[in-house]
Amino acid sequence: MEEIRLEAVLHALADPARLEVVCFLARTEGEAACSEIDLAVSKSTGTHHYRVLREAGVIRQVYRGTAKMNSLRKADLDALFPRLLDSVVSAAAKRLRRDQGTTSGARRSRAHQGE
Repeated sequence: MEEIRLEAVLHALADPARLEVVCFLARTEGEAACSEIDLAVSKSTGTHHYRVLREAGVIRQVYRGTAKMNSLRKADLDALFPRLLDSVVSAAAKRLRRDQGTTSGARRSRAHQGE
């Protein structure tokens, strides 16, 4: 925990793919294998993103058999930076809902133009 730095955590959370991993893990509230988290990146890029998250102290990775299991270090992050993780995950969820509403609204608008 002593090695976790705010700037490294913020850098790790700033990337959309890494934020997607964090949000997925926050929703599961437990462990998830890398294969359960569907990232739209190559395997090597995904490995890089997991390494950044792990080295920043955002996630913990352990092997369970042949699967690499990931979990958020929520307790550690909350102790160091109260409410940071909850705020980031909440903001990401709000943005996703807003973006989905905009996308579906654009589709409805185009459909009405075709009538």
